[in-house]
Amino acid sequence: MSCHGRKIKPGRAQLCQRWTVGLRPDMLAAMEGPTDEELMRAAGAGDEAAFASLVRRHQDLVYGTAYKMLGSYHQEAEDVAQQVFIKVHRAAPRWQPQAKFTTWLLTICRHCVFTQLKRSKRRASEPLEPEGADGEPAESPYPDPEARAADALLLEEEMRRELEAAMGALPEAQRAALVLRQYDQLDYETIAQVMGTSVPSVKSLLFRAREALRSRLHQYLHET
Repeated sequence: MSCHGRKIKPGRAQLCQRWTVGLRPDMLAAMEGPTDEELMRAAGAGDEAAFASLVRRHQDLVYGTAYKMLGSYHQEAEDVAQQVFIKVHRAAPRWQPQAKFTTWLLTICRHCVFTQLKRSKRRASEPLEPEGADGEPAESPYPDPEARAADALLLEEEMRRELEAAMGALPEAQRAALVLRQYDQLDYETIAQVMGTSVPSVKSLLFRAREALRSRLHQYLHET
């Protein structure tokens, strides 16, 4: 069975289906509605529709963050996303808003990513071979390049793969900080909360991550 175009394990399919039927995320994002905190309180009181709204609202954020942190492994990212929402659902009855909901949500996501990396016995510094939803190499995220020259296309694809490998070679903390900053567009204070560290530490992680990427991609940066 699939959920929003992604394969779901049979044991969790019914749970995902119950939570995610209804509005598409883009439709829901265009509408004004209850805040995350209001939905979470309602979910804690047993309102499954409220929890379904939370899942629809944030599933792309959680999946995308896990996907980037794990190094473009679709199935592992899918597993992490499901684990995150299961943990949120279980925590709902006793949840107390000590931080912004998305900060708390991404903190859970980061912990689940750590657990997944340990479970798969894959080191965070291990170069990654990204894959798509069907297990094949991931497609380029760039727009359809029909009008571009063939040599430019080859260079672009080579650079994309090198960037994926460079991201995969980063220590986990550096990669996580970079994903939260560049992909999720979080400020330093929020990243520090998610990672359980200080703002100076976050800035240091980002600096080292960017320097590592710049060094590895030096050839491409000078060609473009």
